[in-house]
Amino acid sequence: MSVLPVMLLIPIIGALVLAFYGGRNWAPHLNSAFSFATFLGACALTAQIIGGGPRFAFGQQFFIDPLNVFLVTLTAFVACTTALFSGPYMRIERDRGKMTLLRMRLYHSMYQLFTATMLLALTTNNMGLLWVAMEAATLATVLLVSVYRTAASLEAAWKYFILCGVGIAQALFGTILLYLAADRILGAGGGALLWTNLEQVKGQLEPTILSLAFVFLLIGYGTKVGLVPLHNWLPDAHAEGPTPISAVLSGLLLNVALYAVLRCKVLADGALHSHLAGNMMIGFGLLSVLVAAFFLSRQKDIKRMFAYSSIEHMGLMTFAFGLGGPVANFAGLLHMTVHSLIKSAIFFAVGHATQKAGTQIMDRIRGLVTISPTVGWGLMFGSLAILGMPPFGVFASEFLILTTAMRDLPWATPLLLLGLAVAFASVLQRVQPMVFGETSVARLPHSPALIPVFVHLGLGLMLGLYIPPYLVAWYQQAARMIGG
Repeated sequence: MSVLPVMLLIPIIGALVLAFYGGRNWAPHLNSAFSFATFLGACALTAQIIGGGPRFAFGQQFFIDPLNVFLVTLTAFVACTTALFSGPYMRIERDRGKMTLLRMRLYHSMYQLFTATMLLALTTNNMGLLWVAMEAATLATVLLVSVYRTAASLEAAWKYFILCGVGIAQALFGTILLYLAADRILGAGGGALLWTNLEQVKGQLEPTILSLAFVFLLIGYGTKVGLVPLHNWLPDAHAEGPTPISAVLSGLLLNVALYAVLRCKVLADGALHSHLAGNMMIGFGLLSVLVAAFFLSRQKDIKRMFAYSSIEHMGLMTFAFGLGGPVANFAGLLHMTVHSLIKSAIFFAVGHATQKAGTQIMDRIRGLVTISPTVGWGLMFGSLAILGMPPFGVFASEFLILTTAMRDLPWATPLLLLGLAVAFASVLQRVQPMVFGETSVARLPHSPALIPVFVHLGLGLMLGLYIPPYLVAWYQQAARMIGG
């Protein structure tokens, strides 16, 4: 497979180039160009998989199938649009003195490296290399969160590093246990950490060891997902880092971590012949939805509020995948897609709003629709979309999750509805005065470039009204692979 190595090399080359030239005036354009080239590579890879089916690369160390190929494309697309948004946003930050030449170089190079680590995690067939990629993504994002070098951003970065470091250590222990269980079956030279090999012999793996391995893997990667009570790093990282990083954290990194959990769940289900893995995911998911929903109403910082919204939605996805079955898995994959698109669009709008207002405190942001109609309407439509208003795609995925829960887990349905209702009221109560409230601030002479916002919202609306057949086929194949 010739496309995969090229796609993986582009952001790595971009990171090296921007490490030297990332502070130049044209560096944002170069960052966008590398991200766009990566997206084209992802599209070419997708075309190969559609035409020829699942494939290996580099021997058997990399494997592309319907479960990860659409996530690769989604990751590359959101990384590309975020890079486009990042250019003018970070230029304003530099002009205001928050970014120096060295920090701009660090920001642009780490952005490309972060993209590379996520694509590596999604495409590798080796569970050990998956862990390495997740650890590398942690290190890259620590530098991105702390790039402003303020006391608050450094504290947030250290909290992120320590909590996710502990979590990723748990995932390492789970990976070691996974290897021990597989080594007895596959032998030392049998590729005991290759997921395709593990999937073939999952029914022969020792259940006791696999149950322990899954517990550690769920806790470890669940920390990166932001599941309650492992979530404490996420609101601080979103609030104190640059807004483009908030967009890719919510829209991409959380997805990749949940993808790692799903790969592990497939093995646990096959080895245990029970619902232990699914029940654990249901428990963590439901707790995350409820806790995050009630924390939403207590937030004063707009980025922290939408960070808790991300925790709520990742909990909903985890709950759906825990339920299992073709409908719930389909809904979880759809929700993963629309959440990435819409939440990143919200952070794009939030970034411009906070720059214009000079603050992230919601009580001090008023009349956005008067100051800048595109920012105001972008934030309003994005908020309504993420809250599940029809006809946006979030409504479709949440409807499927709720109806499946009514059938398979009736007692959980009222709790889900309670969480969703509290989240709806909390966010709408905060966003409405920010958009339509009275303000004495003069209208902006020029509208900011918000094409990525409305492109993402348009795609989220389309997925609520019409899902293209090839995307339906991806979801259905991936849903069957996840099983449960």
